[in-house]
Amino acid sequence: MRNIQIKDLMVPLTEYAVVKDDATLYDVVLALEEAQRRFDQNRYTHRAVLVEDKTGRVIGKVSQLDLLKGLETGYSRIGDLSGVTRSGLNPDFIRSLIKQYSLWQDPLDQICGKAVHIKVRDIMHTPEEGEYVDQEDTLDKGIHQLVMGRKQSLLVTKDGRIVGVLRLVDVFSEVCKVIKVCRI
Repeated sequence: MRNIQIKDLMVPLTEYAVVKDDATLYDVVLALEEAQRRFDQNRYTHRAVLVEDKTGRVIGKVSQLDLLKGLETGYSRIGDLSGVTRSGLNPDFIRSLIKQYSLWQDPLDQICGKAVHIKVRDIMHTPEEGEYVDQEDTLDKGIHQLVMGRKQSLLVTKDGRIVGVLRLVDVFSEVCKVIKVCRI
């Protein structure tokens, strides 16, 4: 069996949902909806929107979680809980945070009405060094980065420019296909 390269599984940038950095969360929803409509229905749907600057360079992404966190401004007051969340959050702690920070207290339609005013650049995730993989790399490198970084996707580069997205769901699907044809 040949070595699978990242470019064999990536979603090309041209097929991905992209918005400018001055777009609003409302624009993110529309872009994601349009990308889903155009996307190959035999594959899993998109779960994020890429953000580009005015020159067309990808500078970040907005995931489904980023959008939800962006709608409720109280999360910004809580700070970084990533270390705590890896060990699990008990229900009492979650309830205390909801009460202490008045999270999701307004009706959902009122909260969602903020989407036209919240700028993507204010809530987007800016990728870090370990979130990039070269399109010519073999899949093992991509898998390692996804697993060790606990990421849902990696940005794929060619000559230092982002050309696509390697999604965990596509990697998982490919690994499952290979497992099924392996001789045990």
